[in-house]
Amino acid sequence: MTYIALLRGINVSGHKIIKMELLRKMLENLNFENVRTYIQSGNVVFKTSVSSISEIEKRIKDGIQNEFGFEVYVKVLTPKELNESLDKNPFLKDDSLDLKQHYFAFLDQIPIAENWEILKNLDLGREKIEVDGKVLFVHYTNGAGKSKLSNSLIESKLKLKSTMRNLNTVHKLIEMTKSELNESGA
Repeated sequence: MTYIALLRGINVSGHKIIKMELLRKMLENLNFENVRTYIQSGNVVFKTSVSSISEIEKRIKDGIQNEFGFEVYVKVLTPKELNESLDKNPFLKDDSLDLKQHYFAFLDQIPIAENWEILKNLDLGREKIEVDGKVLFVHYTNGAGKSKLSNSLIESKLKLKSTMRNLNTVHKLIEMTKSELNESGA
């Protein structure tokens, strides 16, 4: 089956540097097949016979720790889950919103209600947020770099782990898994 791994915080500001060629080789050494990466920020599409997502996440996380010497949060999704996150994004229905400012925060758990209430009731200016299961949808009115709604703030208020991707990256990863979606009937 095909999966998508999203690695948080690699190759950012000179920290946790992993060359994609070395990451692909490491994953192949862990018996993952047809390993493909997209840009340098830790987006990987691959195939494996392992069906447990938590086991796949653990293998990748342990592999990175052993090979590169640091810990990285790893979020693994199926092509169907990624496609559903795109379909469920409520902000894509609003044509007045700038498509370049749509982001997805992929969470390790469904946020508990009281933590979600804390985050959504913060003074976020004109930023828009909605949650659906393990995905937080974000629209940054003036750009992600200018917002106080960082991944760190999201994690601290929701008390869970997260990694963010913009709409273009989500589209590209879906494109990279399109044949697998067609085969599964999704």
